[in-house]
Amino acid sequence: MSRTAKIAGVAALAGLMMTVAIVAAVQPDEPASAPPLILPADEDQAGLARELDRCASLTMPDSGCEAAWAANRRRFFRQDETTPATERGDDMAPDEGARP
Repeated sequence: MSRTAKIAGVAALAGLMMTVAIVAAVQPDEPASAPPLILPADEDQAGLARELDRCASLTMPDSGCEAAWAANRRRFFRQDETTPATERGDDMAPDEGARP
C-alpha cells in the first residue's frame, strides 16, 4: 500500500469522525422523560410510606420500624391476601389405599 493511499485513508477516517461529532453537537437534546409518579392507593399505604421514610434515616433499632418493614414485606410479596384452599392443597385428603 502506498504512502498516498495511507494518508487518504487516514484523512477519510478523520473526516468521518468529524462529521459524526458535528452531527451529535448540532442535534438538540431531548429532555429525559420523568419516571411515572406512583401515588399510594389509600391512606394506609401513605402512612406506611411515611413510616418507612422515617425509618430509613434511623440508625438504632425501633419496634415501629420493624413492624413497618414487616408490613412492607407482606405487601410486596402479597402475603396479606388469603389464598384459596385449592391453591394451598388443603382440599386434598390423604389417599387411604396408598402405601408410604
